[in-house]
Amino acid sequence: MSEEQLSPVRVGQIGYGYWGPNLARNLAQMPETELAALADLDENARARAAQVHPTAAIHTNAEALLQDPSLEAIVIAAPARFHFPLALAALEADKHVFVEKPLAMNLEDAQRLARLAEERGRVLMVGHVFEYNPAVSYVKAALERGDLGELYYLYSRRVNLGRVQSDINALWSIAPHDVSIALFLLEQMPVAVSCQGAACLNGQVEDVVFLTLHFPGNVLCHIHASWLDPSKQRKMTVVGSKRMIVYDDVAAEGKIRVYDKGVYRRGDPIYGEYQYRVHSGDILMPRIDMVEPLRAELTDFARAIRTDQKPVADGWDGVRVVAVLTAAQASLQRGGVQVSLDDIWQVK
Repeated sequence: MSEEQLSPVRVGQIGYGYWGPNLARNLAQMPETELAALADLDENARARAAQVHPTAAIHTNAEALLQDPSLEAIVIAAPARFHFPLALAALEADKHVFVEKPLAMNLEDAQRLARLAEERGRVLMVGHVFEYNPAVSYVKAALERGDLGELYYLYSRRVNLGRVQSDINALWSIAPHDVSIALFLLEQMPVAVSCQGAACLNGQVEDVVFLTLHFPGNVLCHIHASWLDPSKQRKMTVVGSKRMIVYDDVAAEGKIRVYDKGVYRRGDPIYGEYQYRVHSGDILMPRIDMVEPLRAELTDFARAIRTDQKPVADGWDGVRVVAVLTAAQASLQRGGVQVSLDDIWQVK
């Protein structure tokens, strides 16, 4: 193995606001990376960054990082509206790029980034952190083994009181997590999407959305996302013909519960009607060896740079999520009508 492959990846991070400190903490602590520089427009954010990361160079703007030839990779934790222009500039500067979700605010921009990364031979990765969550991986493995039988439907709730946004709605701010989980679990795109929501606080952006993904085989995925809810919930239920799984991300223990429950049809119909039997067995709480998903995600980013292996949440993973969000936004603007994904791809 070459000296370059063994050496940590020198990283510059843009943005040290809400989520930025978590990224910077991991980048500074990981042996695979060196947090060499940070940039933020806010003076207070820069002061906090300098105090926590005294060895990193602190800059007022992103341009200083993009022009630094010693930086191999750029991590972007800026507001969503800046994701595309910053990622584009970083790729054009021949940097590897990690950008928080969503990859971009429209499908055309997302596709442009993914194509440019391929053309430049750069790693482009998106912050779909739950694809690195061991509990989500457990659900995926159970589906692949057929433990649940035929998959019927799944639904999720990602709600809390705050963090309220004014420039982006709950669909683009919160729902990308659950969209990415659904695509990760099912390994296919929905054929159509429908979405409804309400702008309760300022009348401009939706504070709550109800999103339904229609997958092949009549499998439905329903997503409820909001920052205007009395309780914090991050829960997904997956229902199959043999078993059901509940994944509760905020549970202190028992993040996964496997329910040996189902409904079975008995033989031939009697007087033209089928008879059904409800089965209710044990509840299993498997041991899940949890690691910090963000650490696993950034490790995958560094490994992809050093080994040329495709990361789990690569640029095209980000494109697929943006395609679903684009269809959902179109449905939202049209009162919840079902929007075909084929129409979205053709338009773009």
